[in-house]
Amino acid sequence: MEHRVLILAPFGRDADVIAEVLQKDARLSIACRDADALTEALDAGAGSALIAEEALADGHASRLFGWLEQQPAWSDFPFILLAANRVGRRSARSLEVLERLGNVVVLERPLNSETLRRAVGSSLRARSRQYESRRHLAELIEAQEALVQLNDSLESRIAGRTQELASANNRLMMEIHERAKVQAVLVQSQKMEALGQLTGGIAHDFNNLLNVIMVNSELIARVGSDDRIRAMAATVKRATERGAKLTGQLLTFSRNSNLDLKAVDVVALLQGMRDIITVSLGSSIRYTNEFDGEEMWTQADANQLELAILNLAINARDAMPNGGQLAIHVKERVAPDETLGDGHYVVLEVVDTGSGVPPDVVSRVFDPFFTTKPIGKGTGLGLSQVYGIARQAGGTARLFSEEGAGTTVEIWLPLRERVASQTAVVSDVEQNAVGVKRVLVVEDDGEVRAMLVECLRMLGYTVTEAADGQAGLNRLQDDKPDLLVVDFAMPGMNGIDVIAAARKMREDLPVILATGYADVDISGLAVKRCTILRKPFQLDDLARTVRLGLAA
Repeated sequence: MEHRVLILAPFGRDADVIAEVLQKDARLSIACRDADALTEALDAGAGSALIAEEALADGHASRLFGWLEQQPAWSDFPFILLAANRVGRRSARSLEVLERLGNVVVLERPLNSETLRRAVGSSLRARSRQYESRRHLAELIEAQEALVQLNDSLESRIAGRTQELASANNRLMMEIHERAKVQAVLVQSQKMEALGQLTGGIAHDFNNLLNVIMVNSELIARVGSDDRIRAMAATVKRATERGAKLTGQLLTFSRNSNLDLKAVDVVALLQGMRDIITVSLGSSIRYTNEFDGEEMWTQADANQLELAILNLAINARDAMPNGGQLAIHVKERVAPDETLGDGHYVVLEVVDTGSGVPPDVVSRVFDPFFTTKPIGKGTGLGLSQVYGIARQAGGTARLFSEEGAGTTVEIWLPLRERVASQTAVVSDVEQNAVGVKRVLVVEDDGEVRAMLVECLRMLGYTVTEAADGQAGLNRLQDDKPDLLVVDFAMPGMNGIDVIAAARKMREDLPVILATGYADVDISGLAVKRCTILRKPFQLDDLARTVRLGLAA
């Protein structure tokens, strides 16, 4: 439609002739009967218009001129005016018509067909360029509108993006905080593990030294006739017993003590401790219990657990010199983080209203020998022992405190099913060990070996000795002992290796494994008639263990 050629030549056959000429160039031409019809066709679309000059006479073109004045900015419609051949200048009326048509080319008749075709082609090309300008103008307007919309939404998009970045930053900070917490837990765990290994090694060597002192003080007391010397020996023995207790606390912290883990009802245990805790706290401190159930079972060493609870109660008492309140709650809870294995736990919460612990020392309270008490008022092993007992039982200990507002210590122990009570059956087998017996002692520490030999001879046994595992195996064939006493930690062959080799030579030989390593457990050994003698031991302990070993 926009490339049509409109023809306004209402007189004669001019319109038909012009159409035939344009048909040669495959132009679509439309003949219009008058100026109004031409104007309607222009509204529908056209590329050019040929108008006979006489068709615009008598003011019939006012509508056409109105259409031209309302053209959009990109449009300057091209006309070809077919004028009559005249002599002289055009009239004012004719010039006004040309002026109002605007983009007009005047061709005088008679026309050459080639001239007409060229003029129409030129006007159509001019109109095509106007259409191209229209397209560019439309694109420009569209781009401008898009830019306006973009500018209008820019502020809201910036605000939204800022909020997204703030949210991402908050998530990142939370992850960093959580990672820092996990890292702190890991560092604390590694520190406690290193301290445990150090204290375990020290305690083992210390056990050997204490054993020599303890047993020799007993021997002095037994063979000495001077009461003053006996009193001195008794003092030495009491001191070594205190040292042995300290060693036991160190081993408990280091998780190297061999606890007697059995099913324990924590509720019943606390109820049984009520009197001793109340007495320990004194009249100025109110003591209460709260239990989530009638029974709460776990796997622990009952004696050690009682000791841990009593230690916490005494610590709470010392933190409340002017009185206060101590409450012990027993709850069932699920493991809160990766520091504990999955599952349910019995949690003992010991809560006091005391002075609290300063924030800068909270992370150190479970370290051995660390204490906030005055010099001479504490060893610094109470909380570390609580930590060690909990860890050995498969749980952990935690402390939360606010200075001036009190302290909460939690002991986490694995929850287990209820266990029916059993009556312990004690059999007296010591009477079976009668007659003269031969004992072979294998111990690499000369002082400990001499002490063992002297004690066994005093107890009436025939004793031979060896300084290492291979020497002991060599003597085993010649001495034919009734009992083998062997140390656990020795260079070359340790005690377990010696026992395994000895059983190949004498399958039924009873064995006593003496050790200062409290974590040695013979339950996994595929041997019979083997007993553990833990250092430091007293003379009566040695005598009883030997009798049991011989009677086994």
